[in-house]
Amino acid sequence: MDDELNGTIITLSGHVEVSKYRYVYFFIIFTIYSLILSCNLTILYLIWKHRNLHEPMYAFIAALLLNCVLYSTSVYPKLLIDFLSEKQVISYPACLFQFYVYYSIGSSEFLLLSAMAYDRYVSICKPLQYPTIMTKTTVSICLFVAWLLPACHTALAVILSAKTKLCSSTLKAIFCNNAIYRLQCVTSRIITLSGILGSLDLLILPVLFIIFTYTKIFIITYRSSKEVRKKAAETCLPHLMVLISITILSVYDISIARLESNLPKTVRLIMMLQIILYHPLFNPLIYGLKMKEISKHLKRLFLPANKV
Repeated sequence: MDDELNGTIITLSGHVEVSKYRYVYFFIIFTIYSLILSCNLTILYLIWKHRNLHEPMYAFIAALLLNCVLYSTSVYPKLLIDFLSEKQVISYPACLFQFYVYYSIGSSEFLLLSAMAYDRYVSICKPLQYPTIMTKTTVSICLFVAWLLPACHTALAVILSAKTKLCSSTLKAIFCNNAIYRLQCVTSRIITLSGILGSLDLLILPVLFIIFTYTKIFIITYRSSKEVRKKAAETCLPHLMVLISITILSVYDISIARLESNLPKTVRLIMMLQIILYHPLFNPLIYGLKMKEISKHLKRLFLPANKV
C-alpha cells in the first residue's frame, strides 16, 4: 500500500469551492500572474539594457526579480490549470519537483539580500575600495553560491522524501509546500536535521549577517554628513523593506505547515495566497519606485515625453 502511494496522485484539498468560483479564481490569479511577469520582466529589461545599471547592486536586484518570475512560475500555471479542472490533483513526482523549485528559489532570497547588504556596506563605508572588492568575479561568486546552496539543501530533502513511504494522498494545500511532510508515515531524522541545517544556513545566519551589516552602516552614516546619510537611506531602505517582506512570508509558510490542522480551510487558503502574491509583486514595486535610477528609466519608458 505504501509503495503504491509513493507513485500515486496527490489531491490538493486546500482549495475552497472551486466548482462555484472557478472562473473568478482563474481571472484573479491570471491577472496577478500577468502583473508579476510584466512588472518583474520590465525592470529586468531595463537593468539589462542600460549601462548605468550594470553595477553589482543592480545585478543582485536583477537576481531577486528573476527569482520572483521563477518562483511564481512554479506555482501559478498549475493553479490556473486546477481552477479549470474538475479535480485538483498532482502526481507525487511533480509535487516534489514543484516543492524543489519553490523552496530552492525562495530560500536563495536571504543569501541574495546578504550579498546586497555587503555590497551596500562596501559602497558606503569603504567607497575607495569598492571597485577592487566588488568585482565581476565577486558578484558572480555571490550569485552562484546564493543559488547553489539552497538548491543543494532542497535537493537533499526531495531525494529523501522520494524514498520515504507515504500514508496519505491528501495534501491540505493549493500547491506543494512543507505540508508534504505530513503525507509521510514517518518523517526521516535526516530530513529533520537537513531542515534544521537549512534554516541555519539559509535563514538565520543570513539574517544575522544582514542585521550586523546594516547596523555597521547606520553607525557609520550617523557620524557622517547629511549627503552620506541620504545616500544610505535611498539605497538601503528598499532592501530592508524586501527583507521584512520575505521574513514575514517565511514565518507564514512555516506557520501554515505547523498549524494546518488547527486553521479553518478559508483562513489557510488566504494565508497561502498571500505567500505567493505579495512578495513577487512587492519586489518590483519597491525597486521600481524607491531606486532612483530604475525609477528614472521607468518614467522614460512609459512617459517618453518626460525628460527625467
